[in-house]
Amino acid sequence: MARQKEFDRADTLNQAMQVFWQKGYAATSTADLLQAMGIGRQSMYDTFGDKYSLYLEALKQYCDTSTADVLRGLKGDSPLAAIEHMLQSFAARPKRDNAKGCMGVNAVCEFGTDDAGINAIHQSSGALLNDAVGRMLRAAAVAGEIPADTDVQQAAAFVAATLSGMKVCAKAGGSGATLRAIAGFAVQGLRGG
Repeated sequence: MARQKEFDRADTLNQAMQVFWQKGYAATSTADLLQAMGIGRQSMYDTFGDKYSLYLEALKQYCDTSTADVLRGLKGDSPLAAIEHMLQSFAARPKRDNAKGCMGVNAVCEFGTDDAGINAIHQSSGALLNDAVGRMLRAAAVAGEIPADTDVQQAAAFVAATLSGMKVCAKAGGSGATLRAIAGFAVQGLRGG
């Protein structure tokens, strides 16, 4: 009779995600994963597949959670204030939360655009962010907060690039004051000044 798995799958996946997030894909060994997850090799393969499959699942979980967290910050008294609040909320995160950087940005830096699985995850989370920010920018244009002729698609890409840049800056040790200044400068740019 086969033994039943005696671990919580979600918790175990989270432990793997922490290792990949800290070390990256290439530098993470199967032994690192097994130790962090607290399971045996066969249980890992039976439950998650190979190291790459586990990485993709961990990356998707990270990106889904991270994108949802960022989008929760998209609130304010006006559309542009919501975008500013989203960026400033990231800037206000405790420094210890920034030490590992963003696992999504880390994955793009490690793999480039050569991996279809990583690209799909990145494009999916990026589309959610761009759609939400795009809606706010359209509303900001209607409200007169930004120029009416603003190219919303380009402006949404600018906001996403600003956020990615803030993530890299934070990982590199950028101060909260620096991150707040970047966020403020980006919003000033959206206003057209």
